[in-house]
Amino acid sequence: MTRVSIDPVTRIEGHLRIDVEVDGGTVQKAWASCTMWRGIETILRGRDAREGWVFAQRFCGVCTTVHAIASVRAVEDALQLEIPANAQYIRNLILIAHALHDHIVHFYHLSILDWVDITTIPKADAARAASLADGYSTWPGNSHAKLEEVQNKVKGLIGSGQLGIFSHGYWSHPAMRLSPEMNLIFFAHYLEALEFQRKACQIVGILGGKTPHIQNMAVGGVMNAINLNSLATMNMDRLGVLQSLIHDIIPFVQQAYLIDTCLLAASYPEWFHYGRGVANYLAVPDLPLDAKATQFDLPGGVIMDGNLAGLRAIKDWRDEKFRAAVAEDVTHAWYRGEGALPPWKGKTEPDYTDFQENAKYTWVKAPRYNGHPMQVGPLSNVLVGFASGHQLTHKWTETALAKISSVHGLKVPPEDLQSTMGRHLARGIRSAMLCDLALGHWQLLTANILKGDDATYNPPQFPNHEIAGVGMHEAPRGGLSHWVMIEKGAFSNYQAVVPTTWNASPRDEKGVPGPYESSLLSNPVADPVKPLEILRTVHSFDPCMACSCHTLDGRGREIAQVKVL
Repeated sequence: MTRVSIDPVTRIEGHLRIDVEVDGGTVQKAWASCTMWRGIETILRGRDAREGWVFAQRFCGVCTTVHAIASVRAVEDALQLEIPANAQYIRNLILIAHALHDHIVHFYHLSILDWVDITTIPKADAARAASLADGYSTWPGNSHAKLEEVQNKVKGLIGSGQLGIFSHGYWSHPAMRLSPEMNLIFFAHYLEALEFQRKACQIVGILGGKTPHIQNMAVGGVMNAINLNSLATMNMDRLGVLQSLIHDIIPFVQQAYLIDTCLLAASYPEWFHYGRGVANYLAVPDLPLDAKATQFDLPGGVIMDGNLAGLRAIKDWRDEKFRAAVAEDVTHAWYRGEGALPPWKGKTEPDYTDFQENAKYTWVKAPRYNGHPMQVGPLSNVLVGFASGHQLTHKWTETALAKISSVHGLKVPPEDLQSTMGRHLARGIRSAMLCDLALGHWQLLTANILKGDDATYNPPQFPNHEIAGVGMHEAPRGGLSHWVMIEKGAFSNYQAVVPTTWNASPRDEKGVPGPYESSLLSNPVADPVKPLEILRTVHSFDPCMACSCHTLDGRGREIAQVKVL
């Protein structure tokens, strides 16, 4: 039995430690430990509920937008406050653009180098690579001239002997087997992706005032003024810029990104059989289509034991079964207490020990749904959409699976998406869907404004008695919920149950592991000194530890040191 520790896992947001025991070339046992902390929940107690979103989006430096919106939705839910239709559409456009940015960055800049060996690119035949790429897609960036230009850049980098940010890759690892030409195609898109994730951020910045940390949220709507006769507000010129940016992004996502996920899947088909782990899936409904949030463009639901036919739909954000089912267990997390508490009664009181694999070993709590661990993320989103007959999910899932089949003759049923490779493919599918929805919500906003509706805000009124609310959002990494207790307009308790908390969950009081830990079981490891295959499965979840951990020792004591490679 060989013990492998990766600390920190890089190319993620925050710090994550993964420990595994390897025997016979496969993982037999795993632990996921978050080694970061935050204290936003404690900071929010006693604060005016109208300003909570400003602090809540500091949970993370990447997922800022999603926490701002989940926070205002939580307060609005507690007040049962309806917001204007324009505010819904503006929020939706921000969320869609943020998700497109996030998914593009995850695939190309955080994960693709687990599969692509850039050191083989100088050996590629650029003309053959262009011919291959043209056979897969109509993306104009696949020209011979473009690929040759990228190849020359890589040759110069390698020839300099200074690989820079690429210097610590597991190059020439036996688990990497793409041809030099395929490596060249993927890396060319890696570089192009930098520009298209920027365009998505522009949309967020135009509507949100800035990014990261948008400035336009308000409990009751948004602070975007609408006046078609003013150059300083939302007008037709600004709407036109947004439309143009959406039209720029769509071809890259649907002709390059989605196709690349299909090519990767066809090139590594065995990874449809690794990394399944927890087969319980949770997604929440999102992108509301009306002011009252009774209809949604993305469906929600719960799937247990991988049984798509047994879907329980979550129709709206006030789903009582969801609210009653969620609890967080701290048995193996560095907090005081035993067992599980519902978030509204949740506590965040630190109780740091060292890493103790049979006791406490992480800052992440263990969320449970009726006592069960759940996997969240684009895979859950796609499986729930597919099981519920959602038209766009079926369209793009079937498109992706047909592309894989046309490339390598591989027949992949939707059930096989429950895997390491399936998580990457699901993000590509979700991104293609979001592109269609971006245009749809732009049209809804524009049509509503042209009807003469310029309302964006409905002022809140707080009662003197205590009220409770939940703010939900299907974020890029999965189902996000903020749980708030409010008394006389101020927070008396605040808990965020975030996607990575679900996925990076430690064992609970029954000893049941969470999705990261269970997904690594039976994962292959060819070389324990270069545990590339472990990173492939962990990275497929898109970890974001800054959101999922909770607190810093209130007395300021140093409680951990992290050595960066």
